[in-house]
Amino acid sequence: MGIADRDYHQVPTGNRPGIPGAPSRLAGCPVVKWLLIINIAIYFLDILFFGGGRGQWGKLSEWGHFSVELGIKQFQIWRLITFQFLHADGMHLFGNMLGIFFFGHFAERWWGSAKFLIFYLASGVAGALLYVMLFYVGWFGTEFIPGTMIPSSYIPLVGASAGIFAVLVCVAFIAPNLRVLLFFVIPMSMRTFAIGALAFATLMILTNGNNAGGEAGHLGGAILGFILMKNPRILNFVDRWRSGRKSGRRVVDAKVVRERKIRPRVNINLGDSEIDRILDKVSREGIQSLTPEEKETLLKASHE
Repeated sequence: MGIADRDYHQVPTGNRPGIPGAPSRLAGCPVVKWLLIINIAIYFLDILFFGGGRGQWGKLSEWGHFSVELGIKQFQIWRLITFQFLHADGMHLFGNMLGIFFFGHFAERWWGSAKFLIFYLASGVAGALLYVMLFYVGWFGTEFIPGTMIPSSYIPLVGASAGIFAVLVCVAFIAPNLRVLLFFVIPMSMRTFAIGALAFATLMILTNGNNAGGEAGHLGGAILGFILMKNPRILNFVDRWRSGRKSGRRVVDAKVVRERKIRPRVNINLGDSEIDRILDKVSREGIQSLTPEEKETLLKASHE
């Protein structure tokens, strides 16, 4: 029996310890709260004060959207971040905010707020870069390859979806048996939901669907999300940077590497007693109480 099947590994509901349910979904999740606030605020500010709405781009969307022409050829690299906070219309915004609201708190509690912010934004950047890669593959005359796109280097890319797809991958890792409702009606596991979303995105890219560019962004975000979930130590630099700021001293990477060399090797094939100890700690104190080593142990055990 894997740890995802144990009773106390199931995602709690209500106000019990661990990962909270709807009444306290955003408690202790400042990044998720601010992502919701900023995305919604920018959308309405663009409409009310910058000439957006009625099918027209507002000034904020013009200044912040990503395209191959502006983001790459003209090297306006800030657009790799700003496009993630812009949306084409109200339904685009609504769908993405639902994704952040329902799934973001799982990922933030798993990673911790600082790492989650980097995880989310970096995945958005990865989504844009996959779109760029597919554009240039087609631009160099290989448009016969399925999935390449060469309509125009000015086509805009906006939306939080790339980061949200990374969040879906994260939740599929840490809570694969979480029950979700597709279209609020069809029940399925989180793992099935994530696989289905990725399969749909891949199909749209290969068939040059109506939103192939957007789906490329989704897939790029999911790919980086998968890489980071399989190799969570990649984001350990965040902890070193924060501890260096607090102490006022520079943290030297070489020292960290030397210390790791003399550290005893951890046996991942741990018995049930160690897994039970970690899960009991989650039940008592919440998943944010785990050390990075305990999180990695729990994550690897969930896939044994």
